[in-house]
Amino acid sequence: MLRTAIRALTLLAATQGLALELELPPGARQTASRDSALAQVAVPVAPFGDQGLETATFEGPVQRSTYRVPSQALTPLQLLAPLREQVQAAGYEVILDCDQDSCGGFDFRFAIEVLPAPNMYVNIRAYHFVTARSADGAAAVMLLASAAQSAGYLQIIAAGETAEARPVPLTGDRVVDTPAPPPTDFVERLLRTGSAVMTSIEFAVGTTTLSDIPSPEMTDLAALMEERPNLQIAVVGHTDTVGGLDANISVSRARAAAVRTRLTQTYGVDPARVEAAGMGYLAPRASNLTEEGREQNRRVEVIVVRDGT
Repeated sequence: MLRTAIRALTLLAATQGLALELELPPGARQTASRDSALAQVAVPVAPFGDQGLETATFEGPVQRSTYRVPSQALTPLQLLAPLREQVQAAGYEVILDCDQDSCGGFDFRFAIEVLPAPNMYVNIRAYHFVTARSADGAAAVMLLASAAQSAGYLQIIAAGETAEARPVPLTGDRVVDTPAPPPTDFVERLLRTGSAVMTSIEFAVGTTTLSDIPSPEMTDLAALMEERPNLQIAVVGHTDTVGGLDANISVSRARAAAVRTRLTQTYGVDPARVEAAGMGYLAPRASNLTEEGREQNRRVEVIVVRDGT
């Protein structure tokens, strides 16, 4: 196995006298790292429930790392279990250990901190989460694993001492955590703004035939529809200005219908909850005077019509 010393855990070891070094799966590649010399982080200590997500606040050095593991066979638990064993061997106590169902599904996923895609991808139907706390209660480690079609993803967040145990003085210099980038996750963007472009679907050039390449966005959208039974959406196709309006409206409508068909026939989404429409070139995102702009305008977008949750 590839031995990788994770700086987050090494830094925490300095505060506890623990030598913590993790072995990651073979081929694991770091996709992002975000460090804070002093910050607060909400650490889940129970699954998502009727009162929301129960958390404990830890304060001190916080480091976040994400990794991509090339694999088509490993489950989230297979990715995470070796890390969980290593954390326990280093003296940490596991206080939360759950999968996508026992954690709370969609609600849990979007209540916890996750570095934005594409650095960290979370399949709502396939993830596993662990919170572990040091014996003295001064530090915590959060492990998140998820599986996609061709790769697994790991996120490790290590947090320092609890705010209750050692509060930050009200005077003196303080290092502030760098704000996270704007959300890029498809479902999160859809729920926050009411619309989101599907970037992981492909059509054969010049056709309305939807590619068979698996789409993580479609998987997540289907899971969201299952989690929110009152959610209704519209799939809207758009084109550039090459060709006449009638022809472009016909193409955009057919592409939207192809996405709707895939959602309903392959993913089992109720057809009554998904509309399909085509706008042709009447709703551009960018200028049609350049190839770059025309490429942005050729898209399929999902719009929230009603969300009764």
